Amino acid sequence: MEVDQLSREQLLDLLNDFAKRWLAHDGLWFQEVEKAYGMDEAIRLDAGAWEHFTVIEAQRIMKILNLEPGGGLPALKKALEYRLYAFINKQEIIQPDQNRLIFRMKDCRVQSARRRKEMPEFPCKPVGQVEYSGFAGTIDSRIKTKCLCCPPDEHPENYYCAWEFTI
Repeated sequence: MEVDQLSREQLLDLLNDFAKRWLAHDGLWFQEVEKAYGMDEAIRLDAGAWEHFTVIEAQRIMKILNLEPGGGLPALKKALEYRLYAFINKQEIIQPDQNRLIFRMKDCRVQSARRRKEMPEFPCKPVGQVEYSGFAGTIDSRIKTKCLCCPPDEHPENYYCAWEFTI
């Protein structure tokens, strides 16, 4: 069956599956690097990859959604909804005022899997700092990114990480 013959439901399932496959590959790559070089080096290399990928992802989302650079927090809010993992993780975006946006990862497949396996949380904060600041800065260079919490930080039970974006 050709892709253009798939139903809307099948296309949405395929999109969801693509996101899961991408995340599985990312996780397996990381685990292999961690086995070979240790956690600190794996995080350093992962951050380097994310430094480039997050810009590419933001640029592609901007192109698909016709978002112009410098679109501020409204553009960032829209773009965050179209990240690859937005289709498989539960997230929320709160905008307390026109100059501030708060993004929370309520359910993260990576962290949830580690919890099920009774493993410690993945200390993703260094990678998240690169990822979220790079993504937001690609959308609009005026946006400043601040980590409110991210493992290994303590965090509330109802979300794993939270990021504040201001302009």
